[in-house]
Amino acid sequence: MSGNQDDLNNALKNYRSDYEALKTKFTEVDSIHLASMDRNITMTEQQINRMMSSKIALRSTFPKGAPSPKFSDYENYAGGNTSLEDLRGKYVYFDIWATWCGPCKVEIPSLKKIEKQFEGKNIQFVSISVDEGRGYKGDAAAAYQGWKKMIAEKELGGIQLMADNGFRSDFIQAYKIQGIPRFILVDPEGNIVDADAPRPSNPELIELLNSLDI
Repeated sequence: MSGNQDDLNNALKNYRSDYEALKTKFTEVDSIHLASMDRNITMTEQQINRMMSSKIALRSTFPKGAPSPKFSDYENYAGGNTSLEDLRGKYVYFDIWATWCGPCKVEIPSLKKIEKQFEGKNIQFVSISVDEGRGYKGDAAAAYQGWKKMIAEKELGGIQLMADNGFRSDFIQAYKIQGIPRFILVDPEGNIVDADAPRPSNPELIELLNSLDI
């Protein structure tokens, strides 16, 4: 069992212990409410376990130092097409997102701050949209225009790319991306640093980037 799995098991054990200790302080709570709380706690534990187990599995499937899956000729909002090979020579922090994704848009302000903090450093920030019709009544053309409109309206920085086939794009499927946002960090040689990197709003991202020669 990996250290990460041990950490997860210990965290869940402590979570349950803290809850049980808290219950003893509220003896006036009736049994119906306690039963409801127990169910909620169990559901939360299960959700955390699924999320963390998925993260651990991803890092096992895509270990640090392994070659990153590639993509070719994704449309670049700034003009022309961009491939992963074009980005070699610098670290690349990928943001996989879509215009209809609420949690993706929540990360935009934090991503802008990170981009500004590391401006001029040995890292590129690349956002890849998987827009293909969802949120636009299945209209791919409208999704494409929505992508361009949001980049302009929100003044998104970095390199803005459009995946060639939404969630069915080879790069997206190779990384087993089923939910977004998803963040990936690749080194200057095109090798994986973290296939499930911290979000811009997570302080761990700054710690990770500062630990590298950027």
